[in-house]
Amino acid sequence: MDFVLSKIALSVGTRAESIQAPVAYEIPKEVVTEAIVNAVAHRDYTDNSSVQVMLFADRLEVMNSGRLQPPLTVEKLRVAHPSLPGNPLLAESMYLLRYIERMGTGTVDMIRRCVDAGLAEPEFDANGGFVTRIERGGAGPDGAPLSGSTQETTQERILALLREDPGLTRSALATRIGITADGVKYHLDKLRNAGRIRHVGATKKGHWEILNDG
Repeated sequence: MDFVLSKIALSVGTRAESIQAPVAYEIPKEVVTEAIVNAVAHRDYTDNSSVQVMLFADRLEVMNSGRLQPPLTVEKLRVAHPSLPGNPLLAESMYLLRYIERMGTGTVDMIRRCVDAGLAEPEFDANGGFVTRIERGGAGPDGAPLSGSTQETTQERILALLREDPGLTRSALATRIGITADGVKYHLDKLRNAGRIRHVGATKKGHWEILNDG
């Protein structure tokens, strides 16, 4: 948690309403905490892999080897749901130590806090372990954006490159922009889901079409 908070943008407001100046991270501190605590509490401790916390220019990713306990699904994490921890004794201990505020509400609270900060809702992926993705660039105490809207800049750079060469592959885009191929896939999926691009033809020999250049 300290590592992430030391690397992301921090805005300090004015003392207009209090003797203590308000501060705001580009990703709310509570969201960072919840993502990491969830990974530690719910990972599969029979697996040799570790919890991975990866901070990119446009997002934070927290990965662990845990699995959702049936009948929980990724979709159900976005609404109020029962607490079904894979490691109940560990989850209870973290709750009693106040790392967890209320069991079963963490992901819903993360979504609310991200939206309040002007961020997109966190993404949860339960394929091959569990991944939480949180975009960077929230608003400060004065409502001004933090981190310079990095995500928008990255996606606009991808669109600009595709206008010049629609046949660029993910690896080629990654090299041009300076991010990982997985990072390029993340942004391509965002652009595709937003209806701005589509891929035509075979995976390696096809090309991209820009559908909405606005």
